[in-house]
Amino acid sequence: RLMPELPKFDDEDLKSYGDEEEELALSPPAALMSILATQEILLENILECIPVGKFAVIEPLSDEFCLVLGYLLTWKLTLAFFKAASSQLRVLYSQYLRRTKSLNKLLYHLFRLMPENPVFPGPTPEVSNKDTKTFFTEELRLDVK
Repeated sequence: RLMPELPKFDDEDLKSYGDEEEELALSPPAALMSILATQEILLENILECIPVGKFAVIEPLSDEFCLVLGYLLTWKLTLAFFKAASSQLRVLYSQYLRRTKSLNKLLYHLFRLMPENPVFPGPTPEVSNKDTKTFFTEELRLDVK
């Protein structure tokens, strides 16, 4: 709930960023970026031996699972923050992510985490392949029990 409110504070300071000639960048909330940087290192340690194109099998409720889930939820917060920002702020934030290579790392991690066959677990329909449920067609519930 808080993430969409945060860009308003940067909007007030946006006018002071237009005076410099170099390519400008503005960090999303420092606490969020600090956590993301730490998680990137931890995830790289977990996935270092898995090349892009292969996928990692992460056991549910393991330590690795918790780290991956935390990383993905941090990105979910970051994207909620971006969505609430004005287009001018998005440009500055995206420049920051480009400089830190965070978005590149996200894609690199996602391509190693994405299952080869994203079929949703559960009863399979016998009618046709069009009715096959995948992780892309079904809403995933992330409730903590």
